[in-house]
Amino acid sequence: MTAQLPLLSPTDSGPCCAPVTGAVISIEDAERTARTFKALGDPTRVRLLSLIAASTDGEACICDLTEPVGLSQPTVSHHMKQLVDAGLATREQRGRWAYYRVVTDALTAASHALRP
Repeated sequence: MTAQLPLLSPTDSGPCCAPVTGAVISIEDAERTARTFKALGDPTRVRLLSLIAASTDGEACICDLTEPVGLSQPTVSHHMKQLVDAGLATREQRGRWAYYRVVTDALTAASHALRP
């Protein structure tokens, strides 16, 4: 048996009619945050970020990311492009290889985006 909440009339104040103050996310921030969460919605991309963050110098070459995730270089590059486009990683080209770093500020902002 579930408890029933009392019904409130439009003139009553209660949780359904509480005013929203100051903590509402802007449209632009909501769109940016949604892109971030969409990029993080794939377990391979989360794992790639984890691999980069755990590396000794905080960066990883694309050539070092393929084996741990068991995917081809073009597939890993595609995933990394999604992370870069979402602002979660940076890419630096060094000769033939691309090197990636995690943007920790972006992860921190995402973790705080929906907190009250």
